[in-house]
Amino acid sequence: METKDKPSEKTLTAEEGTKPAVTNFIRSIIDRDLESGKHSGIVTRFPPEPNGYLHIGHAKSICLNFGLARDYKGRCHLRFDDTNPVKEDVEYVDSILADVRWLGFDWAEHLYYASDYFDKLYEFAEYLINEGKAFVCDLSLDELREYRGTLTVPGKNSPYRNRSRDENLDLFRRMKAGEFPEGSRSLRAKIDMASPNLNMRDPVIYRIKKTHHHRTGSDWQIYPMYDYTHCISDALERITHSICTLEFEDHRPLYDWILDQLPVPCHPQQIEFARLNLAYTVMSKRLLLELVTTNLVNGWDDPRMPTIAGMRRRGFPPEAIREFADRIGVAKANSMVDDELLFFCIREELNRTALRRMAVLSPLKLVITNYPEDHEEELDAENNPENASAGSRKISFGKELFIEAEDFSENPPKGWFRLSPGQEVRLKHAYYITCNEVVKDEAGNITEIRCSYDPASRGGWTEDGRKVKGTLHWVSARHCIPVELRLYDRLFTQADMSELEPGKTYKDYVNPASLEINKRCLAESSLANTTPGERFQFLRIGYFCTDYDSKPDSPIFNRITSLRDSWAKLSKKQ
Repeated sequence: METKDKPSEKTLTAEEGTKPAVTNFIRSIIDRDLESGKHSGIVTRFPPEPNGYLHIGHAKSICLNFGLARDYKGRCHLRFDDTNPVKEDVEYVDSILADVRWLGFDWAEHLYYASDYFDKLYEFAEYLINEGKAFVCDLSLDELREYRGTLTVPGKNSPYRNRSRDENLDLFRRMKAGEFPEGSRSLRAKIDMASPNLNMRDPVIYRIKKTHHHRTGSDWQIYPMYDYTHCISDALERITHSICTLEFEDHRPLYDWILDQLPVPCHPQQIEFARLNLAYTVMSKRLLLELVTTNLVNGWDDPRMPTIAGMRRRGFPPEAIREFADRIGVAKANSMVDDELLFFCIREELNRTALRRMAVLSPLKLVITNYPEDHEEELDAENNPENASAGSRKISFGKELFIEAEDFSENPPKGWFRLSPGQEVRLKHAYYITCNEVVKDEAGNITEIRCSYDPASRGGWTEDGRKVKGTLHWVSARHCIPVELRLYDRLFTQADMSELEPGKTYKDYVNPASLEINKRCLAESSLANTTPGERFQFLRIGYFCTDYDSKPDSPIFNRITSLRDSWAKLSKKQ
């Protein structure tokens, strides 16, 4: 028996990831088809199953299918493969619609459901029976597995394979009428039980399921299988290029066989590409569902999840996800993509678009001893130095401030450029200050730093041109507000979650430090009235997004990512 080797795995390097894909093998196929006149235009589709929330891997497929339709001035259909009502839910349908829109794509009037074609699919099934290409089988699920054979052992014909056309039609119609219990019968295509491709060994194309469907109710007692439904739906919608991931490569002969047997309006071309494997995460819907149902995360939109809903809540910009999809490109071989490439794209986008604000994670009180009592002033601060159109804001400055505790050292190491006794630093947007005194409590803990300021250094520069190497962020003690920060990190501790140690499951690799909640943070008062989804750069800390749970009297921000950009540094080094 011939066996197909598993596609080789490779790791996408930083240098490879920096090259946005100008073309790829799919575009080359489309170009040839258009040049030869095989097609006058292209029609693609994105066909999710409504049995869970979409994740970053689906985002790649969405960007590919809708992006091709956009670039070739064609169209892309959004079609729900709702053929398994046991696992489907309207909640998933609604979430998928929201995700595709949020990513920036529009299907216009081309929204479809596989259930739209249930009548036609049934008619085609009877057509196959009449042509002697399908039969009703009474084997149980366990018997089906036994008769199927293995990669090295051919399958055996079902004892029911040679039923007459009339008997098959009668039994199939009675299956449709609900006369038989679940699992007692199925409709199978009659192909070749000795085929080296297991998918061609008389596959099941209809099974009995007495389950309520979210669109058709209890109208149907039988439901078509994915492999049977998908190709016919493509043909009925006149899809030109049916693009799917590599695990469907072995299913392509069945895709073509079904369409070759039926009077369908066209025969789309199935093309497979490598799915996205992102480091430090899992892409299995089953595992993602288990994370949710076992409360290892706080729902499908938990910001640690690789779901589009989770990424949206965390604050990932859709533009960055589209850029990420472009950068990783489309390949024929599976690869592992470093998650830092995704965060690189996020930082690039947020650096251009996020408004700057100041917040202090671990506040340390700072008193400016020579600043006038009860005096305050408003200083100008740009909202985004990368974007002049973002304008500026006023920030309050007074005698008492808070700085980061880690920005002060009583006994600094060599090369310390932040605040220490006798050292001068710059307060961002404000003045130069020098530390003169350290106040401690009875236990020896530092409680207050007392400094003097240079009134001539307003705005962070002086006429004498002297330079300081350290610049600190700060907040006004009188005008700051307390905020809650949710500091997210990788959900898993291992990069490649497909290779686990013997005896361990993916749950053993859940990162216990994937969420840290900081309720000590003090921030600019302007952050009191933000709306969920707004994104900011907290100076010297990272990028943050207002969470859905946030309220004006208790603001909550999710950390999108830190300012550290190890991927960009690695790329430059290589």
